[in-house]
Amino acid sequence: MIAQPVIKPVIETIGPMLRDFLQKESAGGITLIVAAALALAIANSPFAASYFGLLDVPVVAGIGTGVIDKPLLLWINDGLMAVFFFLVGLEVKREALAGQLNSWDKASLPLMAAIGGMALPAAIFIAFNMGTPENLSGWAIPAATDIAFALGILTLLGPRVPVALKALLLAIAVIDDIGAIAIIALFYTAETDVTMLLGAAAALVVLALFGRAKVASSIPYVLLGIVLWVFVLKSGVHATLAGVAAAMCVPLTSGEQKPLERMEHALHPYVAFLVIPIFGFANAGVSLAGVGLDALFSPLPLGIAAGLLIGKQLGILGFAWAAVKAGVATLPEGVSWRQMHALSLMAAIGFTMSLFIGNLAFADPAQVDAVKIGVLSGSLVAALAGYALLRATLPADGGEAAEERSPA
Repeated sequence: MIAQPVIKPVIETIGPMLRDFLQKESAGGITLIVAAALALAIANSPFAASYFGLLDVPVVAGIGTGVIDKPLLLWINDGLMAVFFFLVGLEVKREALAGQLNSWDKASLPLMAAIGGMALPAAIFIAFNMGTPENLSGWAIPAATDIAFALGILTLLGPRVPVALKALLLAIAVIDDIGAIAIIALFYTAETDVTMLLGAAAALVVLALFGRAKVASSIPYVLLGIVLWVFVLKSGVHATLAGVAAAMCVPLTSGEQKPLERMEHALHPYVAFLVIPIFGFANAGVSLAGVGLDALFSPLPLGIAAGLLIGKQLGILGFAWAAVKAGVATLPEGVSWRQMHALSLMAAIGFTMSLFIGNLAFADPAQVDAVKIGVLSGSLVAALAGYALLRATLPADGGEAAEERSPA
């Protein structure tokens, strides 16, 4: 078994960067909650027609024959979200090279938990939708975790929440993001245009050369990233993957400079307080007029809600427990199994990524609305239950949990 002393220094050496990340993500999560609630309220008000009409407004951009013509909603989902995925790529690379995932000792527990937290929700969704094959393309929807939303809930409990628990949730979410990126690339790519793919490959090669040369300036990565995004958008591969690919080319260090960390810090406030709230506002609005319990309990939304609520708990808690029992991972000091249970519920808040994958999985507006109902209901219950359970398990003074840590 991995020795406990290996874990403690890791937690004690979490630096200002991680704390800054958590603060921005949690505050951004609260902003996202407000944006989603506002969208839901407007979609069920006399202003609903204006709300949906705004999202359908065509926006055209381009030079000469290179024109992109999309409704505003798709500019948000394909364009603004590419910025989000660029930030995700930066975070993944940093965590893999110098963070919580740069060694097996650190990564074993969140890796096993994240695998369970993706596999079981997908399996439960499929089980609920076996009789409706037209829904099966949404199998990945409940596999996603919304880190901003989850940390927004955690921040409501203040310093009582152990730093180790926040770090573990962050690591699980990062691995979850890697899984989501792979799923989008492999399963949600339409027919491809080879010419555009070759253009994207050329842009990526140049980006990689800049990275290999450890160019510290952000300008070439931004400009070539935009070129890469246009080629990927035109190729049929989902455009947000261009953000991840571009981020992988940014060097961690360049002499005494840290380009990746600098760009990550610069982007965080824009993504947390602009990109993600705009996405939430644009995608959370669903009309509930005439929606009864039969709509909530139909296979698609029920499969999503059950996948999030049941699948995440069984997957994360079950796989983490099995990893600890098998001796391949160790529960962080100061974290109890009841707190791990609460964490699994926090990870069941799918929101941003679940809605995003839902938009990729379905073109039928009725199915998209059903996805929203499933994601919103499942995420809401998960947030309330996770908050209540964690609040009940935390010491009032913010000290270490005194609970028995044995999984037996």
